[in-house]
Amino acid sequence: MNLADAITRLPRPFEPALGEEARAAVPWASNPIAELIEGAGGSSPYLAGLIRKESTWLEGAVDAPQDALVALFAALRGTEGDPGVPLREAKRRVALLVGLADLGGAWPLEQVTGTLTDFADLATQIALRDAIAREVKRGKLPGATEDDVATAGGMVVFAMGKMGAGELNYSSDIDLICLFDETRFERDDFHEARASFIRATKRMSATLNDLTGEGYVFRTDLRLRPDPAVTPVCMAMEAAERYYESLGRAWERAAWIKARPCAGDPEAGARFLESLRPFVWRKHLDFAAIKDAHDMRLRYRETKGLSGPITLPGHNMKLGRGGIREIEFFTQTRQIIAGGRDPRLRVRGTVPGLQVLAETGWVPQPVTETLTEHYRAHREIEHRIQMVQDAQTHALPGSEEGFARLAALCGRDLTELKSDLEARLEEVHELTEGFFAPESRGEPVAASPLEDSPLVARWPSYPALRSNRAVEIFNRLRPEILNRLARAARPEEALTAFDGFLAGLPAGVQLFSLFEANPQLVDLLVDIVSVSPELALHLSRNAQVFDAVIGGDFFAPWPGVTALTVDLAEVLSREEDYERQLDLARRWQHEWHFRIGVHLLRGISEPQEAGKHYAELAEATLAALAPVVQAEFARKHGDAPGRGAVVVGMGSLGAGRLHAHSDLDLIVIYDADGIDASEGKRPLPSRTYYARLTQALITAMTAPMAEGKLYEIDMRLRPSGNQGPVATSLAAFTEYQRTGAWVWEHLALTRARVVAGPADLAAEVEAWRHELLAGPHDRGKVLGELSKMRARIAAAKGSGDPWDPKLGQGRMQDIELVGQAGALLSGQAPRRTARGLAAAAQEGWLSRAEADHLAATYRLCWALQIGARLITEGRLDPGQLGAGGCSFLTSLAGVDGPEALRAKLDEMASRAAEIISAALPVPAE
Repeated sequence: MNLADAITRLPRPFEPALGEEARAAVPWASNPIAELIEGAGGSSPYLAGLIRKESTWLEGAVDAPQDALVALFAALRGTEGDPGVPLREAKRRVALLVGLADLGGAWPLEQVTGTLTDFADLATQIALRDAIAREVKRGKLPGATEDDVATAGGMVVFAMGKMGAGELNYSSDIDLICLFDETRFERDDFHEARASFIRATKRMSATLNDLTGEGYVFRTDLRLRPDPAVTPVCMAMEAAERYYESLGRAWERAAWIKARPCAGDPEAGARFLESLRPFVWRKHLDFAAIKDAHDMRLRYRETKGLSGPITLPGHNMKLGRGGIREIEFFTQTRQIIAGGRDPRLRVRGTVPGLQVLAETGWVPQPVTETLTEHYRAHREIEHRIQMVQDAQTHALPGSEEGFARLAALCGRDLTELKSDLEARLEEVHELTEGFFAPESRGEPVAASPLEDSPLVARWPSYPALRSNRAVEIFNRLRPEILNRLARAARPEEALTAFDGFLAGLPAGVQLFSLFEANPQLVDLLVDIVSVSPELALHLSRNAQVFDAVIGGDFFAPWPGVTALTVDLAEVLSREEDYERQLDLARRWQHEWHFRIGVHLLRGISEPQEAGKHYAELAEATLAALAPVVQAEFARKHGDAPGRGAVVVGMGSLGAGRLHAHSDLDLIVIYDADGIDASEGKRPLPSRTYYARLTQALITAMTAPMAEGKLYEIDMRLRPSGNQGPVATSLAAFTEYQRTGAWVWEHLALTRARVVAGPADLAAEVEAWRHELLAGPHDRGKVLGELSKMRARIAAAKGSGDPWDPKLGQGRMQDIELVGQAGALLSGQAPRRTARGLAAAAQEGWLSRAEADHLAATYRLCWALQIGARLITEGRLDPGQLGAGGCSFLTSLAGVDGPEALRAKLDEMASRAAEIISAALPVPAE
């Protein structure tokens, strides 16, 4: 619907509007559209006054309002001299056009608020340009020339609040923060420059704010800047940044969500917003922000006298119960909670914010749809309240006459309007209040029998409970935590494990807030501490991994190595700082690592699946991180000479099966392709280049940083072991494998797999591996060497620990060697142990039944190995695991109790050892 048509549908007048004298002043009063405009103005003295003053301009604007606005804005940009009068004239015309388009339904809410914001941006730019130009012309801004006026000499005006979000209401003031880039000035010029910017800010504000015979442009508020009682109206960016880093409060974080540069130097503004990103967007889920927002709401209500129940006369549509601010706080707080982890949530507008919260699973879709509908309805009522007299008010009328005027402006029946308003306010309050005040939900929890434990009595002395706020939140959680611990199989064991977790926490507010907002995490924590006190202690030092559980897809199917690689690469691309990238990789890996463990712990995945998942996680981490390391290395030494390098996973990584504490066996193979050295700032010979690049990759994976480390790396499977270079050329590697490698090195190569590096070189390495392992190989020699290796291992390790699933005859390592021999002798070189055993049966040196028994024993040992490594890093001792840990391990093995597990392990391993001994020749003395 165009504006001219919309005007014909405007609501009928509540009272006579213009009168005969005013009608005579309207040159097109005989036009029926004009009469209806007068009628609409009857409910709005402010609009009626604008019609009187701007009727001629409006007559030409109604048929093409967008063209009229474009022409109006263009004329303003060309203004020379004092812009005060042109800006005030433009304000009247924009207000009139927007008001009629809003009342007539020609424009949706977003176009109404967007147009008002566009004009506010332009008005601020013009007022600032004039103020800075005066300073430059007078020589008061050090070093500045007319060329600097366009960027305000390094000054930036940030639009805050509704202006920042593009949501200005009909009679909004505008909240601005003015800063300048102090790095553009010499130290001796700083104070003169600051004084100049302060004068410019005051002049800009006066241009916009002062009430003259022509009215005003925008009421302007500069008090959102840091500590406004003692700071100047324009501050240095460095001083503002220091303030936010050290003293910034929760409401200021929320305010900067919507902030954007609207005038001045946009590049300096973008740099400042980037510097504030760690302040606004915390790297971990920030559920403590809920309490901050709740307290802020309550304080504001009490200060303004808005704490009472919803009664329509005089109710504040913005700040009262169920009002606009409740929807805005609900949206912003959810954004603050998760926006540090998910950049998609970093949007400025309220409606876009609600939409993305639904899309990312943080708020149910029906809730966002309801709040969006109520937000738009509330804003329209707010506009009509303000249209009556251009008053900066959000209060509903206090009289029946006022409500009748409002109903007329809305074109609605008075009774129906009141009923609708009350229902919307109540529903908004109901949807948002429970989110902000979770302690008000639910029945009191009965006291737990564990309350009297001496462990509980010492909790107040722990670091996590040293702040009053942490104690307040934890005291609300404690009854439920203790009751859930009391329901564990061994309550005292579970309590002791939880005590270890709590004692290890360095701080508590964030995590306790996370638990309070997401009670299912308490169940998960109790599960973990009941099974593994050691894992609970690890979690206390890495509590941020709980963030991943709230992300929405924690219990979704495993995404696979390709999706994981893409995901980590996208995470790393958000940062340019190398150390920050390494920390992000660690945080990302820790969360996925935690996910795999929880899935195994809760029986969502089987031991074989979990082993594959751990291996794919390691592969994805290497594949995504290696290019980042290469790019950082190339900054100093130039691009990699030749075709680059590939990372080859050996051992368990190559076979695609790791556990929670596996290190990574790697080989790096490069092809310089005849190029002698790199080309860069500090070129290196090709051999040195790849050796140092490999060391850089090892450091990137193993260095302990703020977020911990990724993996331990073992390079001993490379040619010549620890004595050889850490990176091997393709030519040297292939020649060594053909002519100098030991049998055990060919056995190890059966599990080799390229996990990172250029695709063409990776394909060549894999093709060469197949060619080499295709044989022929002397069965007697291979099995003879295997027998010698087995004897040496037995001599070095003895019979092994009876609970160790890996070392000892008939256990994992023993069976893996047989599988590798089967793979090598088959000429097909399958990587998995089970397939190697099947190949041995096909070749005839194991029977099918023998291969099946070895495979079954291997699966049993693997289940015990992956389960044990999840719950303990040390020696497996069921006597020290507690009931939960023993139950977990025996369930993985499919037996009932530790005694049955020990008996089954001994029986199957003994039979496996006999099979292997019989298949291999007796080693020579």
